[in-house]
Parts: sequence; structure tokens; C-alpha cells
Amino acid sequence: MLHAIVMAGGSGTRFWPASRNDKPKQLLSMTGGATMMQATCDRLGDLVPADQLYIFTAQHLVEPIGKQLPKVPKNSIVGEPYKRDTAPCIGLAAFLVQKNDPDATMVVMPSDHVISPESVFREAIASAVSLVDAEPERIVTFGIRPTYPAETFGYIERGEPLFSDSLKAFQVKRFREKPKGETAQQYFESGQFYWNAGIFIWKAKTVLDALKKHEPEMYAHLEAIANAWGTAEQAEVFDREFGAIQGKSIDYAVMEHHADIVVVEAPFHWDDVGNWQSMARLHGQDDSGNTHLGDVLALDSRDCIVRGEDGHLIVTLGTKDLIVVHTPDATLVADKSREEDIRDVVKKLQQGDLERFL
Repeated sequence: MLHAIVMAGGSGTRFWPASRNDKPKQLLSMTGGATMMQATCDRLGDLVPADQLYIFTAQHLVEPIGKQLPKVPKNSIVGEPYKRDTAPCIGLAAFLVQKNDPDATMVVMPSDHVISPESVFREAIASAVSLVDAEPERIVTFGIRPTYPAETFGYIERGEPLFSDSLKAFQVKRFREKPKGETAQQYFESGQFYWNAGIFIWKAKTVLDALKKHEPEMYAHLEAIANAWGTAEQAEVFDREFGAIQGKSIDYAVMEHHADIVVVEAPFHWDDVGNWQSMARLHGQDDSGNTHLGDVLALDSRDCIVRGEDGHLIVTLGTKDLIVVHTPDATLVADKSREEDIRDVVKKLQQGDLERFL
């Protein structure tokens, strides 16, 4: 059976002040409808019933996620006691789904991407599952054809084509780190590289075997947690064993070592919604290049992104290349070229006496 694992542990600091500790990006609506968390789960449709869906997140987000996803069983929303990157999260998920389904197939995905059309996404996942069924030790991932030489994404270099009736699929030659300017330009121009979308399909057994081989210490801690799962000792063992794990991404722990990995060129539209400037792609721009969300009056303003809420009017006059985000208790005004520095703002708030605004 197919089981879905949604990773929802991100803090979304680049979306401050809308994104907060108790309501990070994945719990916000970025498209005007459902939250990103809800949209991620709804996107699966009938592919994965609610009782075959796991959400992995931070402990303090279990309750708010449960409120947003009332159909998901409470014990399927797992609150990690410590932040340990993606490999421990995925490994524990593999142990849990294999308990009830030894031949389980998993689709693993982040909770904070925008993907459309949903029907095309589901068809692509189903086709990727068939590639895994044909070769049970195979790992399938999705690559996004680059539209510009991005320096903020990891890349996948494709190799030989793989025959598939319904997908553009290739053996993976190698995974590449986030590149700097000239290297990113080379990747973009070569036509042989994809952005890494962070969506994976594999057998639970495959990922567990890989962790046992390449990360035996991590595997032992995860096995101990899985053995205690559902018992009176679950919370104590989870805290102790998970805390002892050295965090590592699934790319480093598994993907760089595995022999049979296939990348599928995503047939769907994908956006990682990584920063406020993503709003221009999602919501469009007016004739002056402005993107407005909420009650906004722009006068002689160009290339600004302005987001308000709660009926609060924002007026821009004679402005250019600004990001303006209003919330009931905090307002951000930033030059678009300094957007990455919003993370530094959050760090400053953590260090001072203004933590209440996080």
C-alpha cells in the first residue's frame, strides 16, 4: 500500500512577521484558500487515505496541525522532541509504516510547496510508484526543470534515460549542493540538471536498509523508538533516543550512497514559496509590477509586495522595490534586495527582549 509522509517541521523565518513560532509558514494560507498544510494533504486525493498519512512536525505544532487536519488520526501527527533534519524523520516514518504494512511504499514530501494541477500531481505519483514496484530497491525523486540559474536550490544531475510510457525519467548521475553564481549558470545552460523538489517515492524497507548500512547508529536509535511505539514508554524512549541522534539530511544519509535512483521530470507546476517575492509568482502583478494582498492603495509605487490583514489599509506613496507586511502586532518594511536578511531580524528578536513578537 502507499503511505504518505508529510514533513512539516520548518519554521518559515523568511516569512516573518506573518510566520510565527506557533503558526509557521506551513500553517498559513499563501494562495488565499486552504493553508499550505491543508493543501498538501488535500492534493493527495484518493491516492492515500487519511489513516495511511503521517505528519512529522515539532511537538508544539501537533495541536494546531490537528485542528487543521481533523480527519488525520491524532497518533499519526508525530511531534519530534528535537530538530534533527530529514533523515531521522523519514527513517522513523519508515519504521512506523512497516509495522503494519511490511511491503509499504512511501511518498515523502514537504508541507510548504504549491503544486498544480492536482490531478497531474496524483498521476505522476502513481506512475512513480509503478517504477518502484518494477524495481523494489529503486528510489524515485522528482526534479523541476529550472527556469533560471537559482542559487537557493539543490540540483540533480540526470544520466541515462529510463524507458517509461508516461514519464520523462532518467537515472540520477549525482546530487549537487546549492551552487554559486557561475556554477548555477552552467547547470542552467547545460539542460542536464533539475532543481531538487524534495519529493521521494520508495519502499520503507529500502530506506531502512540504506540507513542500517550507512547510518547504523541512527538506525539503532530509530529502531529503539519504533519498538517502544504504542507502549507506556513511548514518550520517554522517543525523547531519549531521538535526542541522541546526530541530525543529517536524507540526501547525505541515503541519496548520495544509493545505487538505483531515478529522477522524474515533474509534469506539474511547482513552487517552493521560499520568500515573500514568491507572492508575485502566485498572485501576479499590476501594471507597475506591484503585488497586493489585502487592503492596499498604491500611489506612484513600483515593484512592491504589500500584504495586509484584518481590514487594515496600507497606503504606499512614491515607493519602489519594497516588501511591506502588516500583522496586528508587527510590521515589516524591507528593501526587496535584503529579503534574505529577514532571518537575521528573527535572530535579533531571539537575542533581545522582543521574543514575544516571534
